[in-house]
Amino acid sequence: MKNSRQKKILELIADRPVETQDELARLLQEAGFHVTQATVSRDIKQMQLVKIVDAKSGRQRYASRKEIPKDFGGTYIRVFKEGVISMDLAMNILVVKTVSGMAMAVAAAMDAMDIDSIVGTIAGDDTIMCAIRTIEDAKDVLDRLNAVWKI
Repeated sequence: MKNSRQKKILELIADRPVETQDELARLLQEAGFHVTQATVSRDIKQMQLVKIVDAKSGRQRYASRKEIPKDFGGTYIRVFKEGVISMDLAMNILVVKTVSGMAMAVAAAMDAMDIDSIVGTIAGDDTIMCAIRTIEDAKDVLDRLNAVWKI
């Protein structure tokens, strides 16, 4: 059941721009899958779906990481610059506050920057927790991200 549901999710997000988990849950239910928003949330995390800016509408939508073009850097930088509200360090944890609903997209942008000292990012709705290898690296990462943000 899970495999067929996740296959259907990939079909749905490939066929149309899907902006929210609720919308995805509704589309799955229309396709005959009995799901909750929590199930959809788990599937999104397991499948490592990301939110990107749709080229046609300019709105966010879910996408498979495979769907992201290699030359996506400019768009990631734009998403990062427009989505971030503030950044602050707590030892080796970087906390990034974003516009509501943008945390996943901004976290994907941070991951795409391929900064070696970033161990990983976890995104909620408007907050990102970014684990950095060391306290010393954390200041360098913050400076690097601030440089991108302030461009």
